Amino acid sequence: MLMEVKKSLKLMGFYFKFNLSAVMEYRVSFLMQCFGMALNNSAFIFFWWILFNNVNIIGGYGFTDVMMLWAISSASFGLCFITFGNVNQITRMILNGELDTYLLQPKDPLINILCSKTIISAWGDTLYGIILFFFIKGFNIKAFGLFLLFIITGALIFASVLVTIHALSFYSGNTEGIAQLTTEFLISFTIYPEGIFKGGLRYVLYTLIPAAFMVYMPARIISNFSLPMLFSVLAVAVMWIIIAYTAFYKGLKKYESGNLIINKL
Repeated sequence: MLMEVKKSLKLMGFYFKFNLSAVMEYRVSFLMQCFGMALNNSAFIFFWWILFNNVNIIGGYGFTDVMMLWAISSASFGLCFITFGNVNQITRMILNGELDTYLLQPKDPLINILCSKTIISAWGDTLYGIILFFFIKGFNIKAFGLFLLFIITGALIFASVLVTIHALSFYSGNTEGIAQLTTEFLISFTIYPEGIFKGGLRYVLYTLIPAAFMVYMPARIISNFSLPMLFSVLAVAVMWIIIAYTAFYKGLKKYESGNLIINKL
């Protein structure tokens, strides 16, 4: 098991270097998209600053608390699509029978699929999140170490939830719409104060849409360290990875090859 994890990490590292070198071939375009996305996200700081000038507390959160949510959420989202850029293409590949190429290679098919592409604008989201963190916390080494850990766990949870949704395509056909809706829910719920969500919706944030483990609990841990909460976040990240792997590989047994070569003939 440990050997398989090492192989997967090595493959992810290879793809990361390859994708980075590929996008850097068009350096000007890469930098423009990165800074353009970071600048676009920065507009929301102004919005929240105006809002908190009129209201001191929203759902138990102050201005810097909300900015920390944005920093973790943005950097996690960015890292997810930097590393797992193909995650939203899984349904299309399943329906079009395009998984054959990956299944024939002597590597983990799921990691191979996910990491074979990067989204350039996602680098801007990650850059924005990191800059925003330093704006809030300054050069706090301990806090930044936790921040880096949580953007990794956040990215893994994000990708795992999407893989699980896309894997349903093996059974029920096109689930791209559900995956897109899930993405919007995850983003929306992670950038607003937890306190504004009431009733049963709060349970959803800790279960079906694990926004609490992606952003809310990490933000609390950075502000006020708690070892049990840290273990909870790590455990949920591992749990979602297992769910995603199980859903994908069980569904893969139902996959029908696209026979693309035959179709072209």
